[in-house]
Amino acid sequence: MIYLLIITFALVILTISYGLIELSRTDINGKKRIKKAIKINLSAFLPVICGVLILIIPDIAKAAEESTISNSAGLGYIAAALSTGLATIGAGYAVGCVGSSALGAVSEDPKILGKTLIYVGLGEGIAIYGLIISIMILARL
Repeated sequence: MIYLLIITFALVILTISYGLIELSRTDINGKKRIKKAIKINLSAFLPVICGVLILIIPDIAKAAEESTISNSAGLGYIAAALSTGLATIGAGYAVGCVGSSALGAVSEDPKILGKTLIYVGLGEGIAIYGLIISIMILARL
C-alpha cells in the first residue's frame, strides 16, 4: 500500500512540475500540452487513488470498531462540516454573481453604490448562517 501512495505522490509532483514548465512557455502548443497532461494525470491518478482507498477501507473499519466515539457524534461532525462548507460555497457563488452585477451597475450610475453594497452583504450573510448552524450542531454533541 505504501508503494501506491509513493506512486501517487510522484504522479502529482511530476504533473505539477510539467505544468509549471509548460506554463512558462507562452505559445499555444504549451496550453494544449497542459490539457493533455491533465488528461493523462487524471487517467492515471484516479485509478491509483481508488486502489489506495480500497486497500485502506478495511483498516478504517477496524479502527472504527475500536473507537469510543459513537456514530451519532461522527454524523454530527459531518453535519457541521457540511453546513459550513456548503454555506460557504453558496456565499461565494452569490457574492460572485452579485458583485459582478454591482460593478457593472455602479460603473453606469455611481449613486447606487450603497444599495449594491447591501446586496453583496446579504450574499456574504449566507456563510455566517452556515457557521451559526454548525456551531449549534457542535454545541449539542
